[in-house]
Amino acid sequence: MEKGNVLIMGNSGVGKSTLINSVLGKEVAKTSWGPSSTTSRIDSYENDEIPFRLIDTIGFEPSFIKEQKAINAVKKWTKDGVKDGKEEKKINVIWFCIEGTTGKLFPKTLKNLASATSVWKSVPVIIVITKSYSVPDREKNLEMVNKVLEKNTKIAERVRAVIPVVSMVYRLNDTAFAPVDGITELIDATNEALPEGIKAAEKDVSAYKLSRKRIFAQSVIGVSTASGAVIGAVPIPIADAFILTPLETVEINSIASIYGIKKTEKSKVVMTTIVEIGTVSVAAKAIISALKAIPGVNLAASVLNAIIAGSIVAAIGEGSANVFEKIYTGEKSEDDIEWITKTIEEKISKDLINTVKSITDKVSSASSPKEIADAIIEVFFKDKK
Repeated sequence: MEKGNVLIMGNSGVGKSTLINSVLGKEVAKTSWGPSSTTSRIDSYENDEIPFRLIDTIGFEPSFIKEQKAINAVKKWTKDGVKDGKEEKKINVIWFCIEGTTGKLFPKTLKNLASATSVWKSVPVIIVITKSYSVPDREKNLEMVNKVLEKNTKIAERVRAVIPVVSMVYRLNDTAFAPVDGITELIDATNEALPEGIKAAEKDVSAYKLSRKRIFAQSVIGVSTASGAVIGAVPIPIADAFILTPLETVEINSIASIYGIKKTEKSKVVMTTIVEIGTVSVAAKAIISALKAIPGVNLAASVLNAIIAGSIVAAIGEGSANVFEKIYTGEKSEDDIEWITKTIEEKISKDLINTVKSITDKVSSASSPKEIADAIIEVFFKDKK
């Protein structure tokens, strides 16, 4: 059976390590008294009896630097796992621990939780109220949690249970003590959340990988656009030259590679189709003709050439990324040449003419190819940052 992974988070001194030992039934995590965190790194613990691992994390502390250290440690640990494809680093359930004796749940702690687990936006959360020694305290703690969740709907939507626990026998005085409580209920709630959490983790991993691919594709488009602006800043009429075709081909192939599009006969047809639709002699002539009819465009020929060349490369790159992302996600097929043609044509259209006009407003005849490329990227990706 596949083991799930439970990420345990909370402030320093909240009792995460004691909770781990209680759930697993053995002393595996170091514990300490006081507010300082004993856990200095992220460790995982498990036994043969329960179907999930417990991932202990660095506790949040009042110091901003230490607080960020805890957040960044979790982010790095989870993102490394996503990149490497390591199953043991997929988070399926989150235990968010708060200390019952404080009687407060600070909004900042919730923000820390959201920030540290930003990759796992769909994973279910169980709020664990530690050190919840008395029945009256538990009622107050539950009321406190519910009030806070009413104001934090994004977290509230993911909360599957709120469970007060006593992780070890706590002596109140010579004749009274609080027994261990809530541990089996916590195990049950976690088991119930695991199937949902495993599916959610898969969904979050896919979303994370897709977002990274988009960023990688944009970086290729950015570099290609800069190269296009340099190539375009030449005295020959760009509208009559095919000098951008080699660059466009490299750009399209690079984006296809990012999205895992294998080199097959079908993919060759797709890439050839994109290059043909974006042929410079057709697109650039239309843009230049339109620009000549727009009052106020008064730029040096080399600058205008650079803008047009860089914009065409950016448009083809953006269209290619849209095509390959749809193929990668399975929404479209390489066989749908009609849709691919329409998608690229929409990028090399009248909208591109308006885009180029916006770029001309941001540059001057003294602008360098790099400045021109920066202006192009700013306009193309202004809504994607």
